[in-house]
Amino acid sequence: MAKPSIKLILDKLIAAYGDRIWQKRLEPVDELILTILSQNTSDLNSRRAFTSLIKNFITWDIVASAEPATIADAIRAGGLAEVKAKYIKNALTALQKEAPGFDLRFLAQGKVGDSRAWLLQLPGVGMKTASCVLLFALHMPAFPVDTHVYRVAKRLGLIKDRISPDAAHLEMEKLTAPGDIYRCHVLLIEHGRKICKAQRPICPTCCLADVCPGRKLFA
Repeated sequence: MAKPSIKLILDKLIAAYGDRIWQKRLEPVDELILTILSQNTSDLNSRRAFTSLIKNFITWDIVASAEPATIADAIRAGGLAEVKAKYIKNALTALQKEAPGFDLRFLAQGKVGDSRAWLLQLPGVGMKTASCVLLFALHMPAFPVDTHVYRVAKRLGLIKDRISPDAAHLEMEKLTAPGDIYRCHVLLIEHGRKICKAQRPICPTCCLADVCPGRKLFA
């Protein structure tokens, strides 16, 4: 079975789950910190850690000047607190020098590749984190590839089975129309959580079953 087009997949996902329209949820620096906190943990735990961080420190300047151990205590709910505390402190310290007032809106004026490269220079920021900031906070056509997108895209044959997660970001951006990146990202995650699960995908009820090359692996 040949791999389906992104447009066909997106049409089927929208029919199954409804459309998803971009809405700004956080300022870019907030999105950056939240995404660092989300690494290797659930959305619920990362949100708890983010809320606790804001409650305990109030401003990013205060976080930047705090000791890593103190930051770690505030974000314990998110897991890997010591590691993430160092990333957060170092990233904010770097931003104090490079982006006065922690204002990252200037990134929206550049190209996706250039703006992502700027973010990748920050401590603790990888492809997924940088892409999340660009997509969710700045409405730029960067395609974050998390574990769900990575799994579903490989099963659908959109990306090669052995492609690295970092390379998958760029490949998904090439395949997807810029105006569809947000809805495609969100819907692939929803589909991965509800149907195309890691261990036992629910293929019989999958809206993509008739176009999925990977279905034969679970027959």
